[in-house]
Amino acid sequence: MQYLIGEIFKYCACASCTIQYTISENLTEPQQPPPIKVKMKIGDIEFEIEAQPNQIQTAVNQILTTVTEHSKNINLTQTYERPASIPRAETCRGVIQKLWEESWFSEPRGLDEVHSELARKGFHYDRTAVAHALVDLVKDNILTRIGKPRRYQYAQKRPPAA
Repeated sequence: MQYLIGEIFKYCACASCTIQYTISENLTEPQQPPPIKVKMKIGDIEFEIEAQPNQIQTAVNQILTTVTEHSKNINLTQTYERPASIPRAETCRGVIQKLWEESWFSEPRGLDEVHSELARKGFHYDRTAVAHALVDLVKDNILTRIGKPRRYQYAQKRPPAA
């Protein structure tokens, strides 16, 4: 609150004027500082406080007490489902080798079939990457290549170990 103590009156010096000016001064209380704004985030709860500097600590303490009490009342035995884990990145060769381990190459397969099967399983590799991985598995004596260039069929050279 502001109290005005003492009013000083001034009159216009000109003879035709009867205007009276009032000059007031606030002599009792100094101006209050502007309020402070504080934003807090505790877990998933977010707060915004606006108060005078001498009231901020009390407001923060009240909020912390309320949040603590609230968190005690929440059923902590509640189970939350974890999001599905992200499959780790696998190499094109590794995925094709898993197909071999599943005996998918027990009958000869073309590059198109291999590429389509990888895509069906969610692995979208470039056709050239698939072709290079197949050649590497032929070199490692895991697969064999049957047919003519550009029409090769790939089959297991040896069965996977049981």
